[in-house]
Amino acid sequence: MLNFDGYAPAVLDGALLTIEVALASLVMATLLGILGALGKLSRKPLPRRLAAGYTTLIRSIPDLVLMLLIYFGGQAVVNQAAYAVGYEDYIEISPFVAGVGTIGFIFGAYLAETFRGAILAVPPGQLEAGYAYGMSAFQVFRRILFPQMMRHALPGFGNNWLVLLKTTALVSVIGLDDMVRKASLAAGATQKPFTFYLLVAGVFLAFTTLSTLLLQWAERRYSPELKRSL
Repeated sequence: MLNFDGYAPAVLDGALLTIEVALASLVMATLLGILGALGKLSRKPLPRRLAAGYTTLIRSIPDLVLMLLIYFGGQAVVNQAAYAVGYEDYIEISPFVAGVGTIGFIFGAYLAETFRGAILAVPPGQLEAGYAYGMSAFQVFRRILFPQMMRHALPGFGNNWLVLLKTTALVSVIGLDDMVRKASLAAGATQKPFTFYLLVAGVFLAFTTLSTLLLQWAERRYSPELKRSL
């Protein structure tokens, strides 16, 4: 049997932080994704260009490089701005904030494409009917566009979530005590890297399996066509 030498609770405790990073990043990515999708579909050139530049930039730079740029470069920019306005104390960005910000920023670009396709799948006549009924633009979005958009977006949204979940392993390189970092420390102390990285792999497998089951339930719940075929 595998012997974790008492380090297993610490690694599993890091798994809770991994989930916190993933969920917080997903919230940020979803908001950015919706804004990016609406920007790309806007009739105004400025939002279209900003959204296109955002998605192009993110898809051109490796995730790890962005993580390091935002963590180290972001701190430098924030402190220089603080010094410029007379604030002399050093401002430190926590690894958690940097990790969530980076992962959310990255996957917001991918979700923007997912949501853009989902919005285009909604019949425009239904949106026009909402406006004709006297709804405001926000009411049309909340009552007509968003519910149907999410039904079409669920498969792509689920795939992005699974990739995002695995991407949280990158936060270990900026010092956040997540599951991967704690496993690395335990492996160094016990000289058992295979044992602890196998534990991490097993936990990630459990997370993705549970996520897949929940996503399948959501697709059955919100897709009338799929429900009729079952």
